[in-house]
This record gives sequence, structure tokens and C-alpha cells, in this order.
Amino acid sequence: MRIKNFICTLILISSSLFTAQGQTEKRYSLEECISIALKNNLELKSSRFREQSATINFKQSKANLLPNVNGSYNIGVNNGRSIDPFTNDFINQKLTFSNANLNLNAVIFNGFRLLNSVKQQKMNAKAANLEVEQEKQNLVLSVTLAYLQVLNSRDVLELNEQRLTATKNQLKIQKDLYDEGRSNPADYTDLLGQETIDETSILSSKIQLNNAKLSLARLLNLDGEVHVNESSMLLSLGKYNLSSDEVYQQALNGLATFKARELRVEAAKKGINVARAQYIPEVSVFGQLNTNYSSAAETFTQIGSSIVETGDFVEVNSQNIPVLREQNEFSSKQIPYLDQFENNLNSVMGVSVRVPLFNGFRAKNNVALEKLKVEESLVELERTQVEIKNTIKQVHFDMEAAFARYQSFQKQVAAFERSFQVNETRFNSGVSNFLAYITSKNNLESAKINLSNAKYAYVLRVKVLEYYRGQVF
Repeated sequence: MRIKNFICTLILISSSLFTAQGQTEKRYSLEECISIALKNNLELKSSRFREQSATINFKQSKANLLPNVNGSYNIGVNNGRSIDPFTNDFINQKLTFSNANLNLNAVIFNGFRLLNSVKQQKMNAKAANLEVEQEKQNLVLSVTLAYLQVLNSRDVLELNEQRLTATKNQLKIQKDLYDEGRSNPADYTDLLGQETIDETSILSSKIQLNNAKLSLARLLNLDGEVHVNESSMLLSLGKYNLSSDEVYQQALNGLATFKARELRVEAAKKGINVARAQYIPEVSVFGQLNTNYSSAAETFTQIGSSIVETGDFVEVNSQNIPVLREQNEFSSKQIPYLDQFENNLNSVMGVSVRVPLFNGFRAKNNVALEKLKVEESLVELERTQVEIKNTIKQVHFDMEAAFARYQSFQKQVAAFERSFQVNETRFNSGVSNFLAYITSKNNLESAKINLSNAKYAYVLRVKVLEYYRGQVF
């Protein structure tokens, strides 16, 4: 029994190991990250909802040009004294009544308010569409920058890990010398301290890498970490040749945010025309179709006649002779429901003119408010232009500085590599002291980290400038 349980346990462990080996860590390219973000990002979804609302408003503004047609129907019971809707006579009985009507109203002229409203909503719909496109461009840029930040953090982590590996290798050499008593004991203890410094640097790098991955996952709206594939992204480190003014001029022509702001200005101007229509008379035509039903409505059919006394008398030869008359006899029959609706049908047609004489200065104030909206949209357009122009200038300046730092750190790394090779050889040979070795080692590794940071700082700013040019990554 124990052997059987042992075999089952062994099979389960083997299966778990096989499954773990079969599962590979999913690594995303930049293109995959952008595609996922465009599908999952919540802010982009919100902008799409706003676009849909603007499209619906545009469709409704066009539908407002159509006539309004409304129908109504009711049925009820009346007890006691009332007016018969069929005969207009007073009756005192239980009465079932019903009526139906169909109304039509069509605006012929209202100062072009409806037409201007259509034009305004059309511009708003186009602006909303461009704002979605702008949100996409912003998202692509954010994902690209977050992706590069992950690569930068991972490169820094790898450099710190290499630093720790080099320290551990040197620590093994110094430990042997320390155990044999052939080296300065302080060199070994100093290396132990350097090892803890390197481990702390790795911990800080892991925190930065984790934060960068979380930021990227937040943009992609994914749970957990996002692992990137650096080989899928080629980093161009050539000198950027466009000036900030050239980038800004291309941004004016290609960036969706400027076009959206301009459309908002034009839409606000149309809003003034819509508000001014309140000063102008409105002409419309109307029509009605009405009918009704009453349970008291009846038809009478003659079925014969009879001679009846009237109650009057005439005297003939001193005798009172009753006066007779012929009286027709009828049978009653209730008029069917549908027949009454057909028989009682009536129609009304006419023209209506509504002249605005005084409305508490509502029209005047609405026009003033729309003019303020125009001024506000113009200010917003100018503010956007100024902000983006200043941002481009700042990013361009930072880009040039980052490129200069990158070139400087390249030379620095090359120089420190040669210096470290010499100092390491001298230190291992016992010719040089630990201070010269560790100083040379830290200088080289710090220069490598600075070179990596400068490289990604330059690439990040180039990507921002390309974004403002309207380039898709």
C-alpha cells in the first residue's frame, strides 16, 4: 500500500514538473501591447461612448426636420348626468365612451434654427471622431513610452546583476587569499560590504521594473505583470535632424487635436445662429383627425304604425269625440363600435404662426451665452497650440541634451573599461590596493547605467516628437 501511494505521488510530481516546463512565459511585442491597449483601455472606451453620443445627437438633429405625428386613444365609463358625445344631449345613465385622434405638426420656417442645428451637431460629431483618434494616438504614445520604460528598467537590473556577479567572483578570489593570509583582510571585508550595496541596487532595480510593468499593464487593462520582448523593437540612436519649429508645423497639419479644436470653434459659431432663431417668427402647419364612440348611440327602424288617442276631444252634436292620430313605431339598435368611429370621423387643417414678442430676454441671453462659448473655444484652441508648441520645444531641447549625454557616456564607458581592466589585473596581482579597484569598478558600472538611461531618455523623446508629427509607431 505504501509503495502504491509512493508511485502515485511520484507520478503527480512528475506531471506537475512536466506541466511547469510546458508553460512558457508570454512575452509581448510593442505591436501586441498597442493592439491590446486599443482594445481594452478604459479611457479609450469612454471616448468612444462620447463619439457615439455625438453621432446620435447628429442623427436626431436631422430627424427634427421631419413632421411630428402623434396619435391618442382612450376609453372610459361615465355614471350619472353627462353629455352624450354622440348627440350632445344631457343624459343621466351609465355611459361608455371612447375617442381617438391623430395629430400632425410640421415646421415650415423657424429662422433656419433646425438647419443650423444639423450643421452644428455634424461638426460636433466630426470633432468627437477626431477626439477618439487623438485618444488613440495618446494611448499609442503612452504604451510606447511605458514599454521603453520597462526595457530601460530591465537593462538597469541586468547591469546591476552583472555588477553583483563580478563582485561575487572577486569575493571568491579574495576569500581564498584571505583564508591563506596572503591579502589585506580589509579588502575582503570591503568586498563583503560592496556585495550588500550591489544587492540593494538590485532590489531597487526590481522595484522600478515592477512599477514599470504595472504601469504598462494598467494601460493595457490586464491583470498582473506584462513581460516584454525587447528583440521586437529596434531602437534608432541616430541624430534627430528636424528642428522644433519643423515638428510643430507638421503637428499643426497632422495632429488630430488641432482639427478637433477647430471643429469645436465652428460648431460654437453655428450655436449662435441657432440661438438667434429665437428672434424670428415660426411658421408651421398642423392637421388633426378625430372620431368618437358612445354606448348611448342608437339607430331606429320603423316597423309599422298604430292609431292612438291624443288626449284631446272635439264636441260634435254635444258629444265629446276623442282626437286620434297615427303614430309610427320604431325598433332601436345600438350602433356598432367601428361604425361609429367611421361615421364620426372629422378632420382639421391649418397654418400656425408663432411670433416671439417678449420672452424675458431669454433669446438675448442665449445668444450672449453662445457667443461666450465661441470665445471659450477660441481660447481653448489657442491654449492647445501654445501648450503643444512649448512642449515640443522642451522635448526637443531635452532630446538634444540626452543625445549629447549618450555620446559622452559612450566615451566614458570606453575609457572606464580600459581603466578597469588595468586596475583589475593590478589588484588581482597584488600590485594595486582595493580602493583603486573598487573605484574603477564602480565608475565603469555607473557609466554603463548612465549610458543605458541616456539611451532610453533619447529614444523616449524622439518617440514623443514623432508622435507630435502624427507618425504612427
